Amino acid sequence: MDTNWIGGVIPPIVTPVDAEECVEEQGLRNVIEHVIAGGVHGILSLGSNGEFYGLDHEQQERAVSITIDQIAGRVPLYMGIGAITTKECVKLAKMGERLGVQAITILPPMFLTPSEEELYRHFETIAGSTSLPVLLYNNPDRVGNNISANLIERLADIPNIVGVKDSSGDLTLTAEYIRRTRHKGFRVMAGRDVMILGSLVYGAVGCVASTANIVPSLVVEIYDKYVAGDLPGALEAQFKLAPLRIAFNLASFPVITKEAMNLIGVPVGGSILPNTACSDTNRDKLRDILRQLGAL
Repeated sequence: MDTNWIGGVIPPIVTPVDAEECVEEQGLRNVIEHVIAGGVHGILSLGSNGEFYGLDHEQQERAVSITIDQIAGRVPLYMGIGAITTKECVKLAKMGERLGVQAITILPPMFLTPSEEELYRHFETIAGSTSLPVLLYNNPDRVGNNISANLIERLADIPNIVGVKDSSGDLTLTAEYIRRTRHKGFRVMAGRDVMILGSLVYGAVGCVASTANIVPSLVVEIYDKYVAGDLPGALEAQFKLAPLRIAFNLASFPVITKEAMNLIGVPVGGSILPNTACSDTNRDKLRDILRQLGAL
């Protein structure tokens, strides 16, 4: 399976919603144009920042269908899957394949605490249900399960499990993912925006970066300068991005992404309840950071 196209900067795009918390089509199309104009190398629909958990199957399918239509083949589309049960994940994987996405990403089950063997069988079953390339998504802070380096090493032997996004914030773990799979054609992506450059230096092939919703060209600059051999330039771009990612702590996840998008003039509406908005004081702090970045 050719996976050389998997890499670069991939924003997990936000999902604009209307007052009924249904997908707002024009807003979504505008988000897609904004990130593509910023030079991204792919788009992830229904990731954590896309609030997949707040959309039923009909709305998830609508979001993916609109995204495919707007992308029009310009960049690959990845579809996120975050269901708890294996059978639900299989159903969503088949939906993604039917709609025409290029790859799927899979979170470990939330709320449950499966053993390593149960996680292996979970991912193996989903991968076996589709011909699409599968990337795993390690985000232990959100789901309560960590995908160990031992498990990644086993899963990398399944033909269509071709990579992982690591949002653990543990660079040692990211490095172990890369070291243990480096001869298997396995694609490791950074999932923490403040660790993009560090992950690239270890051998990651790109990043799935929430800040690329807001300032896609700056995130792309980190990647492009690193690939071009301009390590000081890549480091400066990484340092420049850091305050924006750290500002995500100004409200509950993933409120700040939408707050920032609205501030820079890419209207995406509010977050899906129970999330609401950040305080006026914190919005002013966010506005100052965006000004310093030249995004306002």
